[in-house]
Amino acid sequence: MPEIPAFNIAAVERDTGLSKDVLRMWERRYGFPTPGRDANGERSYPAEQVEHLRLIKRLMDQGHRPGKLLAASPEALAALAPKRKPVSDDASPDTEALDALLHHIRQHDATGFQQAMAHRLARQGLQRFVRDTVTELTRRVGEAWEDGRVEVFEEHLYTELTERLLRQALATVPGGPQQPRIILTSVPNEEHGLGLLMVEALLTLEGAECIPLGTQMPLLDIARAAQAHRADIVALSFSSAFPQRQVAGLLSQLRGALPPGTELWVGGGGVARSADSAGVRVLHQLDDIAAALAHWRAGHAA
Repeated sequence: MPEIPAFNIAAVERDTGLSKDVLRMWERRYGFPTPGRDANGERSYPAEQVEHLRLIKRLMDQGHRPGKLLAASPEALAALAPKRKPVSDDASPDTEALDALLHHIRQHDATGFQQAMAHRLARQGLQRFVRDTVTELTRRVGEAWEDGRVEVFEEHLYTELTERLLRQALATVPGGPQQPRIILTSVPNEEHGLGLLMVEALLTLEGAECIPLGTQMPLLDIARAAQAHRADIVALSFSSAFPQRQVAGLLSQLRGALPPGTELWVGGGGVARSADSAGVRVLHQLDDIAAALAHWRAGHAA
């Protein structure tokens, strides 16, 4: 009989995003998690408890209180997950095609997924591919992950292959000094970069000059980069997995550190319900990009 894997506290911290101090505090206050001890007397967490903690962390990021979640059964936690609208039986041809793409991921068929995505890119062109294929497919993968129909490693496979394809496509788009000059990055602990690549593709096609800095950039370094590159705009992406309660404070800090003439744009699932605030422009969907660029250019026409 195979041995059930167990994880030390450092591994649980990395896997769940919950700090060691939080894990120990919950153990004392709520009686969960209930780790065993390894040969050295260190905490050792069974795999099923790690999965339970990951679900709690996801629900916390959606606004639920930890005390309520830790007192709930696994069945009650599953009931708190967002409910999806039933899919119509009259699926359109494109719905069937997107389902086929997702099927490649669930079958771990990286080659088949890459080929099918490359064909769609060639047929649709980069702009429509980002808006109609990558946007919708990313939403489906995210929902499937939340519902347990897609594993974490499968979501990572989708993200890595899609990012690779977008980078290859972006390399073929003519560049050069254009306006506005836009820095693209994310704040610390926001590791999702696919949204940034999608935005970069659309901005580049609209004639902007993009300066990608990758993910998880410290706030002061974002401000220094904006000054060094004489950026007109800093654009940040917040995924739906990012703790929404932290967003407003981070944006306020960054806005205060940026040069006064540098605009701050934000988008992604983590700011879907946010509104524009002082010095911060919220892009609720990809289609807002063209209008935001037109507004910036109109204000800087001179």
